[in-house]
Amino acid sequence: MQTILITGASSGIGKATALRFQAEGWTVIATMRDPSAGGDLAARDNVHITRLDVTDAGSIAAAVADGLSRFGRIDALLNNAGYGAYGPLKAFSAERIRRQFDTNVIGLLEVTKAVLPHMRANRSGTIVNISSIGGQITFPLGTLYHGTKFAVEGLSEALHYELEPLGIRVRIVEPGMIRTDFGGRSFDFAMDETLPDYAPTAEAMGRLFGKLAAAPSEPEVVAEVIWQAVNETGDRLRFRAGADAQALLEDRKAKDDAAFIGGIKDMMGR
Repeated sequence: MQTILITGASSGIGKATALRFQAEGWTVIATMRDPSAGGDLAARDNVHITRLDVTDAGSIAAAVADGLSRFGRIDALLNNAGYGAYGPLKAFSAERIRRQFDTNVIGLLEVTKAVLPHMRANRSGTIVNISSIGGQITFPLGTLYHGTKFAVEGLSEALHYELEPLGIRVRIVEPGMIRTDFGGRSFDFAMDETLPDYAPTAEAMGRLFGKLAAAPSEPEVVAEVIWQAVNETGDRLRFRAGADAQALLEDRKAKDDAAFIGGIKDMMGR
């Protein structure tokens, strides 16, 4: 029986993926900052809920050790935990800037480092990193969020070269707009009222996001793509998730910077 470790498994994409793999007969190490948020996952056979905060090195080591002690193996890792910080750069304190990168980038790297010795010893394993359409294209006031997702794209591609000779595959999954709590507790918006110059851009961003989020995909759509990414043989690196992701990323690929950015500005109503 194969085992997957998932970060940020209490809701959204992480939870949907835990349910997908459990239904396929895998054992699941479902990690989250607060294990009491496990809900109905806790009642599922072959699902083990344990605490993991990607910004807490001790909790990472403990969760990996706990999972290996219980199941004896980790065949796949899903680095899913993360959130989005949006707003003018000037409105973010140094602490909030570090928190965004500590969660979305440094935490992902630390969890990967914790799992790698086991995969390296087995000369097998798959690491799936959740990026975003926002790892290939940007939206206004997303300096921090897009900075982290572009970083995830780059580090994942480089890690692919490093780990492939060891029998370990790296995959990048790029969801579009998904019906999750990204706009709630997973969204950190900063707006300083003393910076009125940014108000028109913030209003335009609201219009843009309203259009983009009009028909979001369900988390199960991403879970299915993650299932494919883990089980597909070959050296494919990037997997898109959602019809909007397919359309937007194809559009970005087909246009030069000026044309694509002009299209985003048109959507903003500017």
